Amino acid sequence: MTTFDLSVVPKDVFAIVEKLRAAGRYAWIVGGCVRDSLLGKAVADWDVATEARPNELMKIFPRAIPTGLQHGTVTLVLGGHHYEITTLRGETTYSDGRRPDAVHFVEEIESDLARRDFTINAIAVDPQSGQLIDPFGGRTDLDAKVIRAVGKAFERFSEDGLRVLRAARFSATLEFDLAPETFAAIAPTLDTFRKVSAERVRDEWVKTMKAKRPSRAFDVMRESGILGVSCPELLEGVGMEQNKWHTFDVWRHGMACMDACVGDPVLRIAALLHDVGKPRSRAFSDKTQDWTFYDHDRIGAEIADPICARLRFSTDERHRIVALVRHHLFHYDSWSDAAVRRWIRRVGRERIEDLYALNEADIRGKAPAVDPEALLPLVALKGHVEKVLAEGAALSTRDLAIDGHDLMKELGIKPGRIFGEILEALLEDVIADPSLNERATLLEKARAIASARK
Repeated sequence: MTTFDLSVVPKDVFAIVEKLRAAGRYAWIVGGCVRDSLLGKAVADWDVATEARPNELMKIFPRAIPTGLQHGTVTLVLGGHHYEITTLRGETTYSDGRRPDAVHFVEEIESDLARRDFTINAIAVDPQSGQLIDPFGGRTDLDAKVIRAVGKAFERFSEDGLRVLRAARFSATLEFDLAPETFAAIAPTLDTFRKVSAERVRDEWVKTMKAKRPSRAFDVMRESGILGVSCPELLEGVGMEQNKWHTFDVWRHGMACMDACVGDPVLRIAALLHDVGKPRSRAFSDKTQDWTFYDHDRIGAEIADPICARLRFSTDERHRIVALVRHHLFHYDSWSDAAVRRWIRRVGRERIEDLYALNEADIRGKAPAVDPEALLPLVALKGHVEKVLAEGAALSTRDLAIDGHDLMKELGIKPGRIFGEILEALLEDVIADPSLNERATLLEKARAIASARK
């Protein structure tokens, strides 16, 4: 008999189970927490399934939050942790391709497990004996590192369109392969996937970026047709040869860059999209007898912006991704201090660390193995930027020795667009020569600029 190591289960879970038992209702530990524990992974959330009906749950746990009472789910907060308790249930049809039209409550844990998406998520634990309830062979699939749908994959994917994207995500986060029949069921059920909200797709992308190699998921999305629905712009780079500086085509380079990028999920999404403009800028040069991609950073930013809007990224996230795509292309070669200051001003001080990480990933993504010397210019740039920042030179109009109040008070200029134009012109002078950032000098220059524009 296969058993579960109950020592990893939080005491609060046992307290929940005991309270249910005191009310005459049995309970099981279920879902992703069982899967992750069996894999030796840290568990973020512990879930409990029980015979108790929803109205009973609220009586047994009067302080529970009725997060999904119509579907039999309440949430209990204990010690700062959230625990979901759900009544054993079966489900009817899924008209919207996401949620069941209705649920019916059942008595057997096996019936509840039958409604779940993949066998590795359809394992329950008896909290008293530690025995696994595994009617669909989930433990065997865990050992084989296989993602297999519960029952017939076509039916599972036709019920809930998000499941195909979850299959892709699990292939990356767990580093598992999809069972052939499960993979084959994705393409015929893409109409159901099309019903999934953009927010859900975005959330799965973000979760995927926590994998060591998110490219595993995006390869599944590409090969199955998922990406053709959610982000067809990325497919334009598949098979598109680059130039002598790259071993991979545009698609594979994007995958390698994303995998190599060290940072949070939004930064890694910027890495995924950083070269999305290359297919639309590609041209052959007679001079170099090679492919060029002039302006692909600007074009890529113009493509990335609507992608981020379509996937409902927040305004801040969208601006960050688009800015990183726009400014990812730079080649440091003994820049002057003024050139470094202009670069910092152009990209934004708040984007510098992101761009360092993205540039290193871009370099590492050009070939299976990269010469360490290829990273030396980036190391030199970091040192130069650190030096310039330490000097405290003006990098924005806020850093100037005068401001709009001075323009009104000292020069009698009325507020308007000319304020910004004068301050921007002064900043350009100060970036070129920081010694000019003195009140008297800037007022004199501002007076000359204002006079010339009358």
